[in-house]
Amino acid sequence: MRLSNRQKAVVTTVLVVLLIGMMLGFAEGTVRFRQWLADGHSGKLSDLFVQQGDLRTLLPDARTRTISVNSLGFRGPPLTQPKPAGVLRIAFVGGSTTFCAEVSDNTMTWPHLVSEAIQNAYPDRVVDYVNAAVPGYTVKSSLLNYHRRVVPLDPDITVIYHATNDLSWETRDLARQQGIYGEQENQRPSWLAEHSQLWHLVVKNLYIRAVQNDASKASERLDFVPSELGSHFRKQLTQLVMQAKQVSEVVALVTFSHQIRAEQTAEQQLTAAASALYYMPFMEPRSLIEAFQRYNQIIAEVASDTGALLISGDEIIPGTSEYFNDTVHFKDAGSRIMARRVSQALLNDPGLKLSAVGITRDN
Repeated sequence: MRLSNRQKAVVTTVLVVLLIGMMLGFAEGTVRFRQWLADGHSGKLSDLFVQQGDLRTLLPDARTRTISVNSLGFRGPPLTQPKPAGVLRIAFVGGSTTFCAEVSDNTMTWPHLVSEAIQNAYPDRVVDYVNAAVPGYTVKSSLLNYHRRVVPLDPDITVIYHATNDLSWETRDLARQQGIYGEQENQRPSWLAEHSQLWHLVVKNLYIRAVQNDASKASERLDFVPSELGSHFRKQLTQLVMQAKQVSEVVALVTFSHQIRAEQTAEQQLTAAASALYYMPFMEPRSLIEAFQRYNQIIAEVASDTGALLISGDEIIPGTSEYFNDTVHFKDAGSRIMARRVSQALLNDPGLKLSAVGITRDN
């Protein structure tokens, strides 16, 4: 049976559409499989969370290949509530950089490694921990989370690690005031980007490439004085420390590590700053470095003002892709060094003494 030219055109069009669909389907499957290999899940990380009023928390008992959530809704091993007598409990407070979705499994998060190091140093004690971090949390979010969900767990030590989310919120607000960051830049992803990991990845990478290119030019940038940043961050961080001191014998503030370094070449800085520029496209590497330095200065000052233990050494972790997954999130190697600097500072604190009945501060 011979087909007319029109029928041939229709058949050809259908075959081409089917072929393109198959290719896109294969590409989508490949992206999701690679994501599963890297992150332990093929969907969105947000699928692990639930909104509880004004606070986003983890779904109790949620699981991916690399992330396990306990029955209380915290990433990590099971916790007994109320805390058993004689247990030394550590609470870790922060955002995605403490949650550590980028590491290979629960045992490679730096909170787990810190707890493990303290357990090894005091084998006669039972040590457990609460990873109270949730991606996207600012200090304000952690204040609510700590009051509602961490205080009842009675942590003996509280470790606080915050900066980048508060910095993003503050600088975006300044950029809006200066008319260089509008609502269109903060809009929700398209339906296609919400449902296709392939399309989301393409759009995100194209946007990052565009802001990197823009950041390398003398285009419109956020105008700010570093010393004037962080007033809200200081106030809320102080409130969080004082709240934690009502529960924990030891409260530690950790200065913030990031991949961008002043000694890097301009090209290296742009690469290291990629994810930060995604959320703060009006910045450039030099201003990001200055802003992070300012926030670390505030962390140190709040520690001094409140009597919290300051854990510095944020540049001990090398600023390379071997240790950082992006601008601020650790890979396994970075998480190990982060855990080492935190655990050593806790164990070397001259005011800290672990005893059979708990923690006391020497007078």
